[in-house]
Amino acid sequence: SSGINAEWPLRPGFSGKTMEEISPAHATVKQPITKRLEYNLCDISDGYLALMDENGEMREDIKLPEDAIGEKIKSSYEADPDVQLIVTVFSVMGQEKVESVKEETQKN
Repeated sequence: SSGINAEWPLRPGFSGKTMEEISPAHATVKQPITKRLEYNLCDISDGYLALMDENGEMREDIKLPEDAIGEKIKSSYEADPDVQLIVTVFSVMGQEKVESVKEETQKN
């Protein structure tokens, strides 16, 4: 057989599992489409984040994470509700996960 096989490690979604796909060098290998979106945190209500994108569109369907990032979001928001927090959300294969939070720096 001619050609070289390529081996690709894959981490679909946020499960932490690693999978491998082995394919001939001439084959087309699909990769998951990922999106990284930043939102302004407007409120936390009933365990959900009220987030606004750069176009002013609101969404309230992302849960406050139950991890260190979620604790940081909650404690920062409760300490000063007027602080502008930027929440980064990754979207992979139909799943979304809050990946980070940071305080918005003021531009002068």
